[in-house]
Amino acid sequence: MICMIKACSLVKDFDGFRALDEISFDLSEPGIFGIIGHNGAGKTTLLKIMAGLMKPTSGELTIGGVDVVENPDVLKARLGYLPEESRLYETMTVESYLTFFGEIYGLNADTIRERRISLLSSLALEDNGKKIGELSKGMRRKVAIARSLIHDPDILIYDEPTSGLDPMTSLYISGYLRELGSVGGKTILISAHNLHQVEEICDRVMILRRGKSVAFGTMDELREIFGSIKYEIYFVIGNPSSLACLSGYREEGGLFITTVHDVATLNFVTAEITEGQGSVKKIESRYPSLEEMLIKIGK
Repeated sequence: MICMIKACSLVKDFDGFRALDEISFDLSEPGIFGIIGHNGAGKTTLLKIMAGLMKPTSGELTIGGVDVVENPDVLKARLGYLPEESRLYETMTVESYLTFFGEIYGLNADTIRERRISLLSSLALEDNGKKIGELSKGMRRKVAIARSLIHDPDILIYDEPTSGLDPMTSLYISGYLRELGSVGGKTILISAHNLHQVEEICDRVMILRRGKSVAFGTMDELREIFGSIKYEIYFVIGNPSSLACLSGYREEGGLFITTVHDVATLNFVTAEITEGQGSVKKIESRYPSLEEMLIKIGK
C-alpha cells in the first residue's frame, strides 16, 4: 500500500525554544526516508510528531490521508514506532511479549502465532523460553523491532534503530530494514547517527540544522548540492614535488595520492605523471559523504 506523507510548515516550540522551524516535505512513494543532523537538530521531535506522540505548535501533517495533528489515534493501527530507548517488559518471554502486543492490536490467536513465528525467523530470534531481561542488547533490540511489526503496519518510524549495537547486529538490522522497504513495500522513517547506514539504505534524506530543513532529496541530489564527484589518483614516482601540476598530495601505503575535481584535470595530471617517468596505479571516484555534508553545514 502506498502511503503518502505530507508535512507543511511544522513548528514545535518548547518554552520559548523552537525545536522545529517550518518543516515541510512530501513523500509519495514507499521506501526509506532518513532524517539526520547534529544533536539537538530536532530529529526526535519530528519523529514523535509523525508518530502522533506529540502535537506541533503549528503546521499540518497528513499520513495516508489521516490528519495526524487532529486525529493521531486513527493512525496507530497502521504505524509501528521504535523509540531510541526501548523499554521492554523484562520479566516476560519473547513469545508472551509479542502475544501481549498482538492482543492489544486486536489480532486473533492464529494471526498472532503466524506473525510471531515469521518475525522470529526473519529477525533470527530464538524462541527459547528466556525472559527478555536475560537477552543481549542486540537481541532485545530485535524484540522491540518485532513488537513494532506484530500488527503488520505499513508505516515504520524508527529512532536510532541500531544505536549501541555491535557491528554485526547493526549490519543485520540495516539489511532487514532495507528488505522491508524494497520488498515489503513499507514506508520507513529513521533517524540515525550512523551516517554510513543512512547513506546505504535510505532512498531520500533530510538534513536538519537547529530545527530547520537545510537539504532534502535523494543521495544523488544531495551530492549535487554539496559538491560533485572527486577523483583520487594513486601513483608512484621518484619525486612527486617535481610535478608542477599537483595542487597537493599525500603518501599512503607506498603510493602517492592526489585529488582532482574534473575529468579534464584528471587527464592532464595522469599524462604529467607518465611523462615524469611515474606510473598511475589506480583512479578512484568518490562523492561527498553524508558526514562531509554535515561538517560543511556545521552546528
